[in-house]
Amino acid sequence: MAELLTTQGLTKRFRGLVANENIDFHIDVGEVRCVIGPNGAGKTTFLSMLSGHQSPSAGCITYNGQDITALSVVERARIGIGRKFQTPTVFDNLTVYENIELSVLRVEADSSARTRKIDMVLDAVRLVDLRSTPARELSHGQRQWLEVGLLLGNESRLLLLDEPTAGMTNDETAATGRLIRNLADERGLTIIIIEHDIHFIRDLRSPVTVLHLGKILMEGSFEEVASDPTVRSVYLGADL
Repeated sequence: MAELLTTQGLTKRFRGLVANENIDFHIDVGEVRCVIGPNGAGKTTFLSMLSGHQSPSAGCITYNGQDITALSVVERARIGIGRKFQTPTVFDNLTVYENIELSVLRVEADSSARTRKIDMVLDAVRLVDLRSTPARELSHGQRQWLEVGLLLGNESRLLLLDEPTAGMTNDETAATGRLIRNLADERGLTIIIIEHDIHFIRDLRSPVTVLHLGKILMEGSFEEVASDPTVRSVYLGADL
């Protein structure tokens, strides 16, 4: 597979605090990668540097062969990098359809083409039957899927998902896993996920990057990571 995003020596300092240090990371087109680590490991800062919400103190980020280290959030969104925060940010008083339509408007001016794209997005995030429902009436999980739909409508090719299953029911969590696998396997999207739900990560069957004290501690399959004694020690005996 072709490499989509890489970081070299990526470092972020907040005065005397080093949040990330010399992170060398890469992900291929169509890959799903889970980033895990204890609280304070630097996961959110790392994601924020990829999305442009934080500027690195050192190092560089390359996306699709282009150095994007100095690009803004908006500029990164325009080239296909989209981020979903832990708390969904959708327009509560608009319907599901209208929310998606707003995201599609930026990239599709023709009305018939826009309608086809909205229908495609609704199908991808499994909200076709709720197209006329106001966003405020959606369940927590459905709101999370709607926000993923906004990224798809905006033609994001790299999705940065911050704890996408937080607050979900078991059924919603399982459905989210199936949605993510579908987006990668059938639509070729690349997805980086920060997540704490170890069972969700196991079921995704995706490579895992472990951060600890701002550095990459280990990378490998879930089984390799879960059986590593150092990783288990970092999680203080957590059920891996």
